Amino acid sequence: MLKAARGHWQLGVLTALIAVFWFTPMVTPLKILVVFMHEISHVAAALLTGGSVESLTINPHQGGMVISRGGSRFLTLNAGYTGSLLFGVALVLLAVRTHWDRTVLGGLGALLLVVTGFYVRDLYAVGFALTTGVLMLATARFLPRDVNDLILRMIGLTSMIYVPIDIYSDTIIRSYLRSDARMLAEEFGGATLLWGGLWMAISLVVIVLTLRRGLGRDSNIRLRGL
Repeated sequence: MLKAARGHWQLGVLTALIAVFWFTPMVTPLKILVVFMHEISHVAAALLTGGSVESLTINPHQGGMVISRGGSRFLTLNAGYTGSLLFGVALVLLAVRTHWDRTVLGGLGALLLVVTGFYVRDLYAVGFALTTGVLMLATARFLPRDVNDLILRMIGLTSMIYVPIDIYSDTIIRSYLRSDARMLAEEFGGATLLWGGLWMAISLVVIVLTLRRGLGRDSNIRLRGL
């Protein structure tokens, strides 16, 4: 246990810092980015199942919406939370296990810009996505790999924290909300709590497996020259 703690102490400290500042403006942009990834996941599911997307929007209150037509409604509704969680897990694992940090962060920035160009029209969402996408591309181009690595870890860990909390809040505690789970219950049966509980279980299993199996023996960033 002590050896594992030494091998992953940086991730532990970073997770603790995100948790401490969770309700402050410092973490809010990361939360909104996770919401954007949630909505991008809806977009991807709709397009990959033969549908079309009319618009994507996010707001400063950490809400978002995608309007789509056709495709698999079932997969599209399920894609939001599961997709944003997989985004987070993938970013953490790519940061920890590869040296592709610049490529991954630049690719994520490019994805934000492309999605914005095709589907985002409201002023706040455009401003947030363009600013974030350009900053990601600039960071990937001009800043050291370790900085890119740290940013990927921050985004990924925030998503891994945010997704189960949001599922619990929006589909279990406040099951009356017009959430993805509520729409699944209305259109495919079951209860909002059932779908929310299923997503919660999946998210916790994925997070535990990622932490136990995916990080390897040592995930700490080795600063050059040390």
